[in-house]
Amino acid sequence: MTAAVDNKINLTKTFFLILGIVVFLVVYYSPPWPDAIDPMGTAFNLSPQGKAALGLFLMAGIWWVFEVVPIGVTGLTIGVTQALFFIRPAKDAFNDFMDPAVLFIFGSLVIGAVFTKVGITRRLAYKMLIIVGERTSMIYLGCFVVTALLTHLMAHTAVAATMYPLLLSIYALYGEGNKPTRFGKGLFIGMAFVAGAGSIVTLLGAARGIVALGFFQEITGKNISFFELTFYMFPIGWLMVFLLWGFFMVFFKPEKATIPGLREKARKLSQDMGSITRHEIIAVVIIGGVILFLSLQSFIPALEVFNKAAVLLVSTILFFVLRILDIKDLEDIPWNIILLFAGAMSIGFCLWQTGAAEWLAINWLGFFQDAHWFIFVLSIAFFVMIMTNFIMNVAAIAISLPVALVVAPYLGVAPEVILFAALTTAGMPFLLLVGAAPNAIAYNSGQFTSGQFFAAGIPASILLMAVVGLAVILIWPIMGMPILL
Repeated sequence: MTAAVDNKINLTKTFFLILGIVVFLVVYYSPPWPDAIDPMGTAFNLSPQGKAALGLFLMAGIWWVFEVVPIGVTGLTIGVTQALFFIRPAKDAFNDFMDPAVLFIFGSLVIGAVFTKVGITRRLAYKMLIIVGERTSMIYLGCFVVTALLTHLMAHTAVAATMYPLLLSIYALYGEGNKPTRFGKGLFIGMAFVAGAGSIVTLLGAARGIVALGFFQEITGKNISFFELTFYMFPIGWLMVFLLWGFFMVFFKPEKATIPGLREKARKLSQDMGSITRHEIIAVVIIGGVILFLSLQSFIPALEVFNKAAVLLVSTILFFVLRILDIKDLEDIPWNIILLFAGAMSIGFCLWQTGAAEWLAINWLGFFQDAHWFIFVLSIAFFVMIMTNFIMNVAAIAISLPVALVVAPYLGVAPEVILFAALTTAGMPFLLLVGAAPNAIAYNSGQFTSGQFFAAGIPASILLMAVVGLAVILIWPIMGMPILL
C-alpha cells in the first residue's frame, strides 16, 4: 500500500516537473507579446528577456507549489536557467544569491539556533505555557499574540527565527513526537501568517514600509509619519491576528482540546532548568543589542547608513568567537531554506531588471482604470498580494505603487488609501513559501508541505482581501483617512 502511494506521489511530482519545463519553453519560444499601455498612453515593450523571465516565474511557481524537487533546488534552478538561456548574465543571476536580504535570513536562522542551544527558547516556552494553560486554543492564541507583539519592535524575519525554536519546544510537549499533526501545522503556519499581520503595524516590522513611504512622498509630495502609519495599521493588523486565530481553530483544529497536566509539567521543567546560565545571558545581551540597534535606525538618522544584514551578522560572528556555537552548528543550518530565499531574490530582481514586472503591473491596472474606485483599490491590493508571494514585497510595492498613484487621481481616489491598502497585502503573502522569510522558516519544522501551505493560504488570502475591503469602505473612513478626492 505504501509503495503504491509513493509511486502515485512520484508520478504527480514528475508530471508537474515536466509541466513547469513545458510552460517555460512555451513562453520562451512564443512570438513577441503586445506592449503594455499606461494611462498616459505610453507603451511599455516586453523584451525577449522579460518574456523569458515571466516563463521562469511560472515554472518556479509550479515547482515550488508542488515541491517536485527540494525547494532549495528550485531556487538554484532559477539562477541556472537565467544564465543558460541568457535571460540575465550569470554574474547578476548568482550575485542575488548573496544579496544582503539572503544573508539577513542566514543571520536570523543562526539566532534561532542559538536560542535553542543555550536553552532560552525552552525557558520561554515553559513560562508561556504556565500562563496560557492546557487548552490548545489558548496555546494558539498565546503564540500568535507574542509573535505579533514582537513584530512591532523588530523585523518579522528575526521574530520568526526567535519564535521557531520556542514553538518546537511547545510542540514537543504535545505528545506526538515529530509526527505532523493539525496542531503542528496550525502552530507553525499560524506563526508565519501572524508574523506578516503584525509586521504591517509599525515601520520596524519590515523594510517595505520605508520604501512605500518614500515613493508616496516623491509622487504626491505628502509625508506619512511613523505614528500616522501605526495609527491606521494597528486596527487592521490586530483584526487579522484574531481572525487568523479563528481561522486556524476552524481549518487546523487541534486533535486534542487540552493537554492534561501540561501546566504542571511545564512548571516542573522550568524549575529543572535552574537559574539562567552564563551562555543565556551572553546570547540575550548580543541579540538584544542587535535588535535595539536595528530598531533605533528608524529614529536616529546617523544609524541608517549601517546595513541591516551586516549589523545582524555581527551577532553570528560573536556567537562563534565566544564559542556559543561551533562548526557543527554551522553545518546544521538549513541551507535548503537559504537557497529557497536566494532563488526568490533572484527571480524577483530578474522580473524587475528585465521590465517584466512593470509590464505585468501596467497591464493589470489597465483592466481597472475605468472601474469603480472601490474595485480599483482592491485590484491594486490584490495585485500586490499576488506579486509579493513570488518576489520581495519591497519590489512588489516598487512595481505597483507608482503606477497606481498615477492612475488614482483619474478615478478621484485619494493616494493615502492606495498606499495603505497596498502595504496591508504586501505584508501578508499567504500562498507561497518564498513570499516571506517567516514562511520558509516555518516550513523547516517538517509539519507541512509547500502544497499544504498553499492550500491553507487560499482561504486566508480571501479573508485578507475581505479585511482590506472592510478597511477601505468602513474602518479607515471612520478613523479620518481620506478615501476620495
